Amino acid sequence: MNSAAGGPGRGLRVRVRSKTKTPSSRRWLERQLNDPYVARARREGYRSRAAFKLAEIDDKHHLLKPGARVVDLGAAPGGWSQVAAKRVGPRGRVVAVDILAMEPIPGVEFKQLDFLDPRAPDEIKAMLGGPADVVLSDMAPNATGHRQTDHLRIMALVEAAAEFAREVLKPGGAFLAKVIQGGTEGALLATLKREFASVKHVKPAASRPDSAELYVLATGYRGG
Repeated sequence: MNSAAGGPGRGLRVRVRSKTKTPSSRRWLERQLNDPYVARARREGYRSRAAFKLAEIDDKHHLLKPGARVVDLGAAPGGWSQVAAKRVGPRGRVVAVDILAMEPIPGVEFKQLDFLDPRAPDEIKAMLGGPADVVLSDMAPNATGHRQTDHLRIMALVEAAAEFAREVLKPGGAFLAKVIQGGTEGALLATLKREFASVKHVKPAASRPDSAELYVLATGYRGG
């Protein structure tokens, strides 16, 4: 992986000095400025560094096949949807939803809605027009700073996404979702193992090493 800077100044770390920023915001900005994936996303036209997480997982596990139907939950700003649309091609279908607005992406049908709204699953199914091959979830709640609370909140979202995946996936389909390590993710894996041929945790290189973030990957859905 090339340095974020590239060319002149390559390898030099950027430091932020500002009396108006809090220490935590300075650290976040420094991390963004020095992150090679942020720079690469900008160069290659992706909306977020998260695009490379999905691309790396798909390169290894081959989830996004040409012609596939894909649901992207928690899609904004659109990095995963960009990757999915490119890989399933014009014969495929990508349906993306998020509680936040998202600028249009060619080949992606987007709807702004709260996935936890009881009406959301039926709206997404109507957009899909048939069973899904892949359900993706990069959903995450706003962080509180309390690790266990954040873990429990994201696990609630993942469990809701997994329930939706059971409703829409065709036999042999796949489910990929972001989780945060914290102790309860084992119960989710145990449940998924009864319904999928293979269930594992994956952590792509684009996921920051110091992050508690993991992805649960379930493939070979056995069907209801």
